[in-house]
Amino acid sequence: MDWSEWLKYSTYKKLWSVIGKRPWTYIYRDLWHKLEWFPQMQWFWSAVLVIWLLGVPVPLKELLIACAIYTFGYINGHFFWGRKYIPNQQGN
Repeated sequence: MDWSEWLKYSTYKKLWSVIGKRPWTYIYRDLWHKLEWFPQMQWFWSAVLVIWLLGVPVPLKELLIACAIYTFGYINGHFFWGRKYIPNQQGN
């Protein structure tokens, strides 16, 4: 690709052509499938940031406990709401 071609791109395409070489939505989707816990923690800590920005004081110790409980529930959710249960299922 030369500069004249790159200059014709929209602002969004210019950004992702430089950073990651493909749309960020694809990169984020891959991240979701490969590191599923990371986007979950992103949502959790984004909510914490909003709470802090609203001026609600929440101690870090309680947040870490809440994060651990959330993670425990998230993992257990995969056990109980994942694929169909097959008694005595063997590994591949």
